[in-house]
Amino acid sequence: MAQPLKIVPAARDGAKAARGAPPRPALTSLAGWGNNLRADCRLCEPELPGEVAAAVDRAGTVARGLGRSYGDAALNAGGQVLGLRRLDRYLGFDEATGTLICEAGVSLEAVIRDFAPRGWFPMITPGTKLVTVGGCIANDVHGKAHHAQGCFSACVDAFTLLLASGEVVPATREINSELFWGTFGGMGLLGVVLTATIRLRRIETTYFRQRSFKVRDLTEMLAVLDEQDQAFPYSVATIDVFGTGPRLGRGVITVGDHARRDELPPRLAAHPLRVSGPPKVTVPFELPELTLNKLTVRAVNAFVQRTQAGAAAFGHYEGFFYPLDKIAHWNRGYGRRGFAQYQFVIPFADGLARMRELLAAILSAGELPFLNVLKRFGKESGGILSFPRQGYTLAIDFPIRAGTIKLLRKLDAMVLDAGGRVYLGKDSYLEAATFRAMYPAAIDRWLALKAKFDPDNVFTSDLGRRVGLVPSR
Repeated sequence: MAQPLKIVPAARDGAKAARGAPPRPALTSLAGWGNNLRADCRLCEPELPGEVAAAVDRAGTVARGLGRSYGDAALNAGGQVLGLRRLDRYLGFDEATGTLICEAGVSLEAVIRDFAPRGWFPMITPGTKLVTVGGCIANDVHGKAHHAQGCFSACVDAFTLLLASGEVVPATREINSELFWGTFGGMGLLGVVLTATIRLRRIETTYFRQRSFKVRDLTEMLAVLDEQDQAFPYSVATIDVFGTGPRLGRGVITVGDHARRDELPPRLAAHPLRVSGPPKVTVPFELPELTLNKLTVRAVNAFVQRTQAGAAAFGHYEGFFYPLDKIAHWNRGYGRRGFAQYQFVIPFADGLARMRELLAAILSAGELPFLNVLKRFGKESGGILSFPRQGYTLAIDFPIRAGTIKLLRKLDAMVLDAGGRVYLGKDSYLEAATFRAMYPAAIDRWLALKAKFDPDNVFTSDLGRRVGLVPSR
């Protein structure tokens, strides 16, 4: 029999008192994590779920968590941005099943900090823990185990959604199921997630058994990924961005799985559920653009390749899942103009030839392609606009330079021609016509929900207007 839900505070500053609706805030400059798109928005940050409905500006609102979407998903130029990071309480936890009920502003970092010492870990996690549960739902995020475990929607049992009408409704696979699936990947444009019920994963340690494989070219890269994904639930590859010609696609693959306590060496077994502290390194300001050049990119690329290839037999979750979280404000390293992270997926069919063409276009364009990850996706989730589908996916960073947007538009056309699509959670420049061509049936289905539940387009964003999910002003 399941134990009763236990109330566990997420915030460290104690219970928060209810307050009245805040006054209309002044404009403040906001950016996505890429710092390449900025907008003056009216940021409002309510502290209790009951304050959110009163705070919504019916002239146009978008919710925002910790600002880790790379582009303009959580920007609303001249309009309201509803910050939810203060809605960060746990409402209940079932120790027997790992079922957590929480507010949408709870971060995965907080979940790990408070529940990993008790033997629980997020079931699905992206490449940063500095994201909110609400943001994970809006993006239907994925991680290194998508081929085996799916998207974030796979671990969500229910959530409550504030609609444009002001009504708060529950959504599950059985109750308001169209809203449930429309919200995953819906980028916050159907309503505001207020609370969620998610399932955590039972763990014995916060360590991973891991192996690394150095590969010589793209053919070997994809073959080893295909083989290892049958044996390990977690896998990721990094490509050497200076490998061209016959070396195109060379790099390192890392695979792993949760380690049991009896597998750990004595030194690690002494503290099997160790949790990381805050970052010890911070990028204090936006670095001058001249610091990012072919020499520095080459040096960092070589360091990443050596680090991945030299992975120890057991790695802590921080390095296995979240290597960049070790550096606070690492995005400042790209300078004032920022960067675009571009992620696409193409089908397995003809995947080798298509990926070779895309990599060749990227590495021959004269830009500065930087950090990257290559993975395999499994089956699609039920999220109407969820990004993953079966195929190969590559995410790669581009510092913004004179020719960057032109290159990204070229890549959009190549991805579309390959039968693939681009991830809205990281997108900055995709055009509406291309987006519709990438998600043809899904868009019409989602727009029907939008017309039904938000006919006045109360929930809007710069991204939504750019790709045609909401009308332009």
